[in-house]
Amino acid sequence: MRRIALSLLAVSALGLASCGGSDSASDTTAPAASEGNGAGNECTTGKTLTEGKLTIATGNPAYGPWVENDKPESKEGFEAAVAYAVAGALGFSDENVTWVRTGFDEAIQPGAKNFDFNLQQYTITEERKKTVSFSDPYYVTNQAIVGLADSAAAGAKSIADLKGVKFGAQASTTSLDFINEVLKPDTEPYVYEDNAGAKAALEAKQIDAIVVDLPTAFYIAAVEIEGASVIGQFPATSGDEFGLLFDLDNPLVSCVNEALATIKGDGTLDGIVQTWLADKTNAPVIAG
Repeated sequence: MRRIALSLLAVSALGLASCGGSDSASDTTAPAASEGNGAGNECTTGKTLTEGKLTIATGNPAYGPWVENDKPESKEGFEAAVAYAVAGALGFSDENVTWVRTGFDEAIQPGAKNFDFNLQQYTITEERKKTVSFSDPYYVTNQAIVGLADSAAAGAKSIADLKGVKFGAQASTTSLDFINEVLKPDTEPYVYEDNAGAKAALEAKQIDAIVVDLPTAFYIAAVEIEGASVIGQFPATSGDEFGLLFDLDNPLVSCVNEALATIKGDGTLDGIVQTWLADKTNAPVIAG
C-alpha cells in the first residue's frame, strides 16, 4: 500500500509539473505575427522604432512635386504617394504611419535616427553609404538648370556655354557635386543651406541659375519663381538614383526592398510617376 501511495504521489507531481510548464510556456509565447491587422507584416516585426507603427521622415518643409502643400499625410505628391505605397506593401494601414521632419544634412549624419526611413530625394552615393543605408532606387532623374529669362545660362546648348555662369545649389547635394565635378564654372558656386535660399538668391539676381533635379526644376519654374524656366537638363548619364534612407545597417532595408519590388511589379510605382511627374520630365538637353 505504501508503494502504491508513493506511486500515486509521483504521478500527481508529474501532472502538476506538466500543468505548470504549460502555463509558463503560455506566458512567454511570442505575440502572433501582425500581418493582416494593419500593423506591419512578419518581415517588419521587431524592426521598426515603434512596434506596429512605421515612422517616415521628410523635409522641413517639404516641397512639390514631392510633397504637395507640405502635408505628406495627404498622400499628395510623388514621395508622399510612394511612402504610403511602400507602407501598404509592408502591411501598415494609413493610421499606423507616423510622419516626422528632418533637415537634409541632419538625416545623413551618423547616429541614431528618429525615423524608420527618410525620403527627401536622397541620391544613393558610395560616400553616403559610409554613414547611412539605402533601399533600392525608387526613381532616377537628371540634373537640370533653372534661370530667369535674362540669365547668363539662357540659350546654353553645351557645358562649354555655361563656364561664365554664376551657379547656386543646396549644400551637401549631388546638384552641388555636379556643378563642381561636371560643369566646373569659372566662378565658384554659391552654396545655400536649402533650396529655399538658392531660390531667393535667384529671384534677387544674386546668381544666374540654380541646379536641381529635373522634377524640382519644373516645379520651381511653374509654381515658385515667376519668370523662371527650365533652361535645360543634362544627359541621362548624369541621372541620380533616389533611395529611401535608413540608419546604417538597419534590418528593415530588406523588408522595404521587397515592398518596392512589389509596387514596381504590379505597376503601382509607374502609376505614381505618371500622376505626379509625367509632365515634369521634358526639357532641352544640354550636351557635354
